[in-house]
Amino acid sequence: MLVLVLVIGFLLVLTARAGVLPTLPGRPSGSELTCFKMALMTNQIRWGIIGCGNVTEVKSGPGFQKAERSALVAVMRRDRDKAADYAQRHGVPKFYDQAADLINDPDVDAVYVATPPSSHCQLGLAVAAARKPCLMEKPMAMNHSGCVELVDAFGRSQTPLFVAYYRRALPRFLKVRELLQAGVIGQLTSVHILQYDRLAVGEAAQAWRFDPAIAGSGLFMDLASHGLDLLDFLVSPICQVAGFAVNTGGTYKAEDVTTACFQFQSGVVGHGVWNFNADRWDDRITLTGSSGELETPVFTDGDIVLRTGGEQTVYEVRNPPHVHQPLIQTIVDELLGQGTCESTGESGARTSWVMDCCLKSYYR
Repeated sequence: MLVLVLVIGFLLVLTARAGVLPTLPGRPSGSELTCFKMALMTNQIRWGIIGCGNVTEVKSGPGFQKAERSALVAVMRRDRDKAADYAQRHGVPKFYDQAADLINDPDVDAVYVATPPSSHCQLGLAVAAARKPCLMEKPMAMNHSGCVELVDAFGRSQTPLFVAYYRRALPRFLKVRELLQAGVIGQLTSVHILQYDRLAVGEAAQAWRFDPAIAGSGLFMDLASHGLDLLDFLVSPICQVAGFAVNTGGTYKAEDVTTACFQFQSGVVGHGVWNFNADRWDDRITLTGSSGELETPVFTDGDIVLRTGGEQTVYEVRNPPHVHQPLIQTIVDELLGQGTCESTGESGARTSWVMDCCLKSYYR
């Protein structure tokens, strides 16, 4: 425990080297978005997907069809045969092999970009130019500067930009936030997040997620982004951060272990370890307060555990079949003027800024 305290203290000193969270222009106001709300007040949002790969088979694609007042009307993949196969299997009326054709389809109201990060900025700018709302897969861009470019473009076109950090809308994390806001652990004083997995080797290490030229870095960008975005959602934005990234296994070019220490705008401090060369899988956020502690997994479909007063309470909250669907519903509701989505271009950019700070020691 003493070692951990010393490490955290040392990292806190280093935060002086890191920049303060940059500010971005705010999202267009409701009145500025009136033109879109009027155009989309058709009682249904018609979606098109760019990049109908594995992530869209169960996690996201069916959610566009099952959400209320939502329909999936077109998909695109560079391999036309695969696009046609996806459309046939999922009952989607149109398919394309060119992104521009889907973006400019007059029957497509909003676009979900589900490609690897290296193409996010280019595709996002095209969607903004077409003045269509966009749901961008995470991470939002290869780096924070790419996020800023996207936020600026959608701001100029007065078009909403959302990011697929779908955990913000899952019942488990809504329950965690409810418990925190109810003060069940007293004053929140510190946060610890960790994720462990075994080292990828051989053919597995050749996947695009380990190639910084496509993914932006390694598994840290792909997986840790979810946990960091959750901390932004559950606690408050991270405003100062210092991190270290190293490659310990040598089976791919990207980093495989990253650590960070950070401070939130609310004044709470935290520490994180993402070790992808460990001896086991582990996955949890621990939120420690003045009178108790909350623990929740990020990826595992596990329970919330509350420890307070010497007792333990378990909240069994399971994921829905299509984990993107609750977030998609919040987007549809906002586009139809009936709600708000909490995963925006601005929040996605904050998460990318935190990751940039953590990785800059490795990608100089």
